[in-house]
Amino acid sequence: MNRFLSKDFLSGLMFIGFGLIALYFGQKLALGTPVRMGPGYVPRMLSLTLLGLGLLVCIIAVVSGSEPVERPKWKPITLVTLGIVCFALLFERAGLIPALVVLIMIASLAGEEFKLTEVLGNIVVLSVLCTLVFKVGLGMNISIVSGVW
Repeated sequence: MNRFLSKDFLSGLMFIGFGLIALYFGQKLALGTPVRMGPGYVPRMLSLTLLGLGLLVCIIAVVSGSEPVERPKWKPITLVTLGIVCFALLFERAGLIPALVVLIMIASLAGEEFKLTEVLGNIVVLSVLCTLVFKVGLGMNISIVSGVW
């Protein structure tokens, strides 16, 4: 087994990549001191933590080995991505609930089995939770159902 194509090693590389990207985009933020933290202090520390964890995971993966990477499953990747894109396109035009319904229906098709009753239950629960959290709890000015529907 190639230790550089293991799940753990590639996960460590992903952590390192995210840490480097965060460092790059946060480089112009003032760092400050631990006593008087600037806007870049916490992002920089989180980026360095990601880099350190990624390096540690990579080293452990090379030393001890881990499971090999499976072939990508394109159906779930494609359907979940399509569901997110549809949600983004529908959210402002149709409102939160219709966009959630479309997202959940499309993403549910990505699984191994599709049970309509479970999907409808997910739609109801997530719609209620999102409405309570974003509209009631946070007081966000979002439409629940637009005039289009």
